[in-house]
Amino acid sequence: MAVSDLPAPAPPGRAPRRRSRQIHVGTVPVGGDAPVSVQTMTTTPTTDTDATLRQIAEATAAGCDIIRVAVPSQDDADALPVLTAKSPIPVVADVHFQPRYVFQAIDAGCAAVRVNPGNIRRFDDKVKEIAGAARAANVPIRIGVNAGSLDPRLMAKHGAATAQALVESALWECSLFEEHGFTDLKIAVKHHDPRTVVDAYRLLAARCDYPLHLGVTEAGTPLQGSIKSAVAFGILLSEGIGDTIRVSLSGPPAEQVKAGCHILQSLGLRPRKLEIVSCPGCGRLQVDIHRLATRVEAAFDGFPHPLRIAVMGCVVNGPGESRDADLGVSCGNGKGQIFRKGEVLRTVPESRIVETLLDEALAMFE
Repeated sequence: MAVSDLPAPAPPGRAPRRRSRQIHVGTVPVGGDAPVSVQTMTTTPTTDTDATLRQIAEATAAGCDIIRVAVPSQDDADALPVLTAKSPIPVVADVHFQPRYVFQAIDAGCAAVRVNPGNIRRFDDKVKEIAGAARAANVPIRIGVNAGSLDPRLMAKHGAATAQALVESALWECSLFEEHGFTDLKIAVKHHDPRTVVDAYRLLAARCDYPLHLGVTEAGTPLQGSIKSAVAFGILLSEGIGDTIRVSLSGPPAEQVKAGCHILQSLGLRPRKLEIVSCPGCGRLQVDIHRLATRVEAAFDGFPHPLRIAVMGCVVNGPGESRDADLGVSCGNGKGQIFRKGEVLRTVPESRIVETLLDEALAMFE
C-alpha cells in the first residue's frame, strides 16, 4: 500500500472520522469527508416570511450552513416557496403531525425534510409514497427521533426514553425507507441528558453508516445549554462521530449558531475566526476584566480575518500566558500594555485600549 493510500492521521486528541455515506442538503454535503456543518432553526412564525428571512440572514452571517423552519400548519407549508427562493442557505422543512406537508415541502424546493415519526399520524403507511417523492426530487429525509415524542410502544418496551429506545426507533424508520430502496437519509436521536445523547449516538455509529445530526434537545438557557451541548458534542466529535450539529438554546438562532461554531473551532473542526483569550480574574486586578473583554469582543464582531486576542488583567502573567495571541493587552494602574505575539508595543490609557487593539488589528492585514 502506498503512503498516499493511508488514511490521514487524526489530529491530536481526536479519533479518525467515522466513515459514513454522504448526502447533499442542497449545496451542503453532509457526511463522508465533508466538514461538520452547523444548523439552527428559526423561531419566527414561518408564515411571517419577512421576519423569517431576517432570522435566516442573521444566522447565515453568524456562520450557519443549513436552516430549518417549522411547518405545523397549512399556512406554513404555503409559505415555503417564498423562503426557499430567497434564503441564502438550504432550507429544511420540519414536519410534524401531517404527512401531506412533506410532499408540499418537497414541491416547494426545500433542500431536505425532517420528519418525527413519533408525531406523524399514520407515518409508516406513507413511507413508500414519501420515498418516491423524495427520490424524484433528490431530497434527503432526516429521521429526527426525540425523547419527548417517542412512540408509546417503545416507551412501554424500554420503560423510558433510553438510548436503546431512541436508536431502535430511528433504525426502524430507516428500515421502512430501505424497503423501498431509499437510503438518502440522515439520523438524529435527541435527548435532554448529554449522557444519554452520547450513548445513543455511539450505538447508532456502530449500527449504521448514515450521517448523524448531533443535538441535545431542550438544552436550556444559553449558559446551561451551551455547556450540555459542548460536553456531548466534544465527546462524540472527538471520537469521530457526528456530521452536522445544532446547539438548541433558549435564545436567538444566531446565538445558537455562534455557540456551534465555537465548539467546532475549539475542536479544530472549523477554521478559527475571532477568539478572545481572557483571564478569569484575581485579587491583583485593577480593571473590570469582564467588561473589557466583552467590549473587545463586540468591537471585533464580524472582523473578516482569523484573530486571537488576549485580554489580561495584570502584567504579572499577561504577556507570557498569551504569547500565542496575535494581539493582546495587560492592564493595570489605569493603563493597558499592548502587545503582539508576546512583544510589548506600547502603553495606552485604559480608555483607548479597545480602539488601539482595533487599529493594530487592521494594520496587521493592510
